[in-house]
Amino acid sequence: MIDFRYHLVSIVAIFLALTVGIVLGSTVLEPTLFKTAEKTTASMERLNAQYLDQISALQARDEGNDSLVTTHLDQLVHGQLPGERVVLVEAPGAPTSLRDPIEKLVDSAGGFYTGRVSLTDKFTAGDQASMVDQLASTLAPAGTAFPDGATPYDKAATVLAGALVTNDRSKAGQENPLASSVLDTFQSAGFLAVSGDPTKRATMAIVLAPTQPYEGDEAEGQTTAVVAMAAGLDNMDLGTVLAGSTTASGTGGAIALLHDTGDAASNVSTLDTVDSAAGRVVLVYALQEQLSGRSGTYGVGSGSSSFEPAVEPSASPEARG
Repeated sequence: MIDFRYHLVSIVAIFLALTVGIVLGSTVLEPTLFKTAEKTTASMERLNAQYLDQISALQARDEGNDSLVTTHLDQLVHGQLPGERVVLVEAPGAPTSLRDPIEKLVDSAGGFYTGRVSLTDKFTAGDQASMVDQLASTLAPAGTAFPDGATPYDKAATVLAGALVTNDRSKAGQENPLASSVLDTFQSAGFLAVSGDPTKRATMAIVLAPTQPYEGDEAEGQTTAVVAMAAGLDNMDLGTVLAGSTTASGTGGAIALLHDTGDAASNVSTLDTVDSAAGRVVLVYALQEQLSGRSGTYGVGSGSSSFEPAVEPSASPEARG
């Protein structure tokens, strides 16, 4: 039978082993661990400093590029859109800071900025889809035949596009007799806001994507509504560009969804660098390319074919039916 003295000796042995371990750790292992940690920390600090220097250099370069392009913007876009009338359509959440630069850009390119239509959060809200459908169906001109399977936003895009744009230059600048009632009704319902005089129909359209992709259960439906609007405008004008930042071409973004859509939206050009001076110049080049019946995917995102299209100042515009 094991007596108390055996237990006592065992307990003493355990504490003695712990004491020896602590002493060894503090006198033998601790300096080695400290040295390893110090080396690792020093290495990480050096890498961090290098990365900070690289970031600063890239930021300085981008600021220099933007400054250069901004200084020479008029020359870079001069004569690219002679006489074309351009309307701006903003998706809910689009950056308001780009309104003035885009208006100036159109003017510098020789075009006319007709005005702005800003879609509201209510327009893309899931519980308002039936109301959007009802308004679109009611306001559609006599004889309008919506495609089979058209969504409420496909219908709304068709009706709104008919009020805002035309591919017939003889009608450009002229108000569609139904335009005022269409815009007034959608505006009274809280679905959009209007600035300028977009009822005097444009020949081209810029659709500005939201700053950040929509989130939540309704995100896909909201984004689909924006893409439908771009496709509807493109069906009725001489060219439409869906523009945004790189977030728009990333997961859940409007540009990314349009790239995956094809078919009706395949003729819409996209640009994911509109938040930079160089990107805004490319916006004009993309519109100019649309006048020749071509489209492209421009910017730096994964779906982009190149940063900019080939510029052909001498290309003769052709109406797309």
